[in-house]
Amino acid sequence: MSISQKDLDALWNFSDPVASEAAFRAAISSSDDAEARAVLGTQLARSLGLQERYDEADRVLEGIDAPVPEIRARVALERGRLRNSGGHPEDAVAFFENAAMIAEAAGEHFLLVDALHMLGIAEPERSDAHSARALAILDALDPVSEGRTQRWRVALHNNRGWALFDTGELTAALQEFEQALRDAEQYGTEEQQGWAHEAIEECTQSIRAAAIDAAADGAD
Repeated sequence: MSISQKDLDALWNFSDPVASEAAFRAAISSSDDAEARAVLGTQLARSLGLQERYDEADRVLEGIDAPVPEIRARVALERGRLRNSGGHPEDAVAFFENAAMIAEAAGEHFLLVDALHMLGIAEPERSDAHSARALAILDALDPVSEGRTQRWRVALHNNRGWALFDTGELTAALQEFEQALRDAEQYGTEEQQGWAHEAIEECTQSIRAAAIDAAADGAD
């Protein structure tokens, strides 16, 4: 890998995509490694997408030279994310599938799980299958050497939890949020731990409210 995921993480501030854009532009300008600049370019495109500057982001991706599988997978991922964020998940699916195929063939586990995670979002009717495949891949990886990749467990269980929450399956949703918290404590960030606690609290409150409503209905 021309630039590590840890290095990319250090440049990201997902709550401030404008600052992230500036960080990636600066990193691109200061790098003399063509492959590193290409990887950074995919993240620049993502930061633009988070600002809903979709056409500009697509132009950035079009200008990226992708001589290795990692970069091709990243370009496909970001093209998919742009379309999904732009309200066209049906157009995003093919890009995510392509990213998953490239990443799997190249042994790029982080990008493979990312693509499956995004497929679960773009294809909610198949989210369980995509999540199960992603978790099976993670189960087969070393938890120490692949610790950054294992962090995807947090997002996968969190997404499962909210999907169950939205369909009223509150007890199952709580179990997913609790697993997301355990994974966040083992592999994730303090921010992810905070989000997991918030999800657990919201779900627990909903379970209590449902119990109160059921008791009231029974008393009528």
